[in-house]
Amino acid sequence: MEWLQRMKDAMDYMEARMEEKLDIEAVARVACSSPFHFQRMFSMVTGVTVGEYLRKRRLSLAAQELASSQAKVIDVALKFGYDSPESFAKAFRKAHGITPSEARQPGAKLKAFPRISFHLSLRGEKEMEYRIIERGAFEVAGISFVTTCKDGENHRAIPKFWQENNANGTTARLAAQAPNHETLGICMEFNHADDTLRYMIASEVAPVAAADGSLGNSFETRTIPAATWAVFTSVGPMPHAIQDVWQRIFQDWFPSSNYEHAGGPEFELYPDEDPSGEDYRCEVWIPIKPKA
Repeated sequence: MEWLQRMKDAMDYMEARMEEKLDIEAVARVACSSPFHFQRMFSMVTGVTVGEYLRKRRLSLAAQELASSQAKVIDVALKFGYDSPESFAKAFRKAHGITPSEARQPGAKLKAFPRISFHLSLRGEKEMEYRIIERGAFEVAGISFVTTCKDGENHRAIPKFWQENNANGTTARLAAQAPNHETLGICMEFNHADDTLRYMIASEVAPVAAADGSLGNSFETRTIPAATWAVFTSVGPMPHAIQDVWQRIFQDWFPSSNYEHAGGPEFELYPDEDPSGEDYRCEVWIPIKPKA
């Protein structure tokens, strides 16, 4: 599979340059994709961001060097991209539980973060229901927060955010102001350098409402830009059904399609129905563009 070879090539490129400052645009070119699409694909398929992978691999290699050589700590720190022994020691302790100096001691316990490899997995056919939609810009209002993606924190923080706003009535108020009483879970403002994104619980609103302040001060407003969207249907109880759809979009659909992620906000659309029902239908909307 062409996609599989491209990801392997990109991984080879990164591994050969662990001691250099990597240019993500150059890595993405090896994978024949845009920087945004490559980073989004990488994190969804592997479960770690590109930045997190590089940090863990470099700290793993640094530990091996400290344990097997007499290299100075400051030299190892600089070799793997740290500006000072202090910043290196802090990151090293977080990764391994001991200081760089302690890593030299006989019997020191170190953690290895192996290189990720990509393999083709043959599975039984399972249909994916989707459609391609051209849609102009639209306004949303809601409440948001910034979460880190490091160590999968976003997967814990976002469900907690929903629980809090379901409990305090915010989600219900947002649904009430939407024409079809639908709510949106929007991922936006991706910052791959810092491994963060902004997540927003929102609903679509009329442009005049977003502009004239009639929504009050309790909600933020955003404009979702015009885009071509791939819209995938999830059927089944939350959250497992839609989590499976997300996984299959990036592991199955994108690699076999002629599209890549366009880089804008992506969102889930939730009808005002019982999300625990076996026939609950919701959607995943992803902005797409033709592959270069």
